[in-house]
Amino acid sequence: MIMPGMMFGPGFGLLILGVIIAGLAQLWVKSTFGRFSNVRANRGVTADRVARKLLDLHGLTSVDIRPVGGHLTDHYDPRNKSIGLSESVYGNDSIAAIGVAAHEVGHAIQHSTQYSPLAIRNTLVPVVNLTSTMAMPLVIASIFLQIPALLDIGIFLFLGVVVFHLVTLPIEFNASSRAMALLGNTGTLSAQELNGAGSVLNAAALTYVAATVVAVLQLIRLLMIRGSRD
Repeated sequence: MIMPGMMFGPGFGLLILGVIIAGLAQLWVKSTFGRFSNVRANRGVTADRVARKLLDLHGLTSVDIRPVGGHLTDHYDPRNKSIGLSESVYGNDSIAAIGVAAHEVGHAIQHSTQYSPLAIRNTLVPVVNLTSTMAMPLVIASIFLQIPALLDIGIFLFLGVVVFHLVTLPIEFNASSRAMALLGNTGTLSAQELNGAGSVLNAAALTYVAATVVAVLQLIRLLMIRGSRD
């Protein structure tokens, strides 16, 4: 029998560990971005202009670049082929901003070349959006209503979330690799500046690693709860 108290019992320490890991990753990326956002690139070109140049060099003239609200909300939207640069990146000529902008260009290039992991993730998005919203409510309902089958369904659905995170990792690392190569090959940043941009992108990549670890820990916790049933 699944008792309500088990919700905070088996694997609860894993949940706490996940929160700590996610928090530390966020602190690191904010700290690293903040440090290099105060270092202006020698060429004095802003991140949005760098992104435009890199896109045009790859024939992606139809990809728009637009400012978006928030901090570190930068993204590439494959639906309308546009890059959104946050307030701390758009119009900024810092090493950090240029690195982030180039990373999003990397995603645009992935999309244009039909990079397979990105295609897989884009296919998974609508499915994972549904499963991620249903998984935990089913788990909670199973615990309080004493219906084990709901827990099994919730675990199965949450497995899709874990798969989504695992697929995301190579996409993000590849986009960062592309960004570093683009910035170096075009001479946009010097070797020393590239090191700074690399530090920012590595810190950002850590947040995706942390998210994956948290998802895996949550899955393990759910399996532990399942294993505690009589």
